Amino acid sequence: MSPRTRANAKSTATDVLIPEKLYFRIGEVSRLCDLPAYVLRFWETEFPQLKPVKSSTGQRMYRRKDVESVLRINQHYHDSAETEITTIFSRPTAPSPASSNVLVAKRRAQGAGR
Repeated sequence: MSPRTRANAKSTATDVLIPEKLYFRIGEVSRLCDLPAYVLRFWETEFPQLKPVKSSTGQRMYRRKDVESVLRINQHYHDSAETEITTIFSRPTAPSPASSNVLVAKRRAQGAGR
């Protein structure tokens, strides 16, 4: 593969080298994207742009644009997960309803003893 073709073979979402092929089986996409096959099958139901064709034997055949979509979805997932985790841990914690009930019961007990 020439350096120019190799540069064109890289995905814009990450630095994954996508081979120059027409179709990829689910196992190949799984290895390329470092995702379990069940995640790919689930994402097919969640993302309408991810539509691999099926071969005559029922094997999922992903096109290059499908692989690029998987890489973009995965990158977005990781970016947003980090943002959500940071947001969750930066929020002040509100008391849980159970602890609020305990405080109310303590206050009532203190008021009754006066």
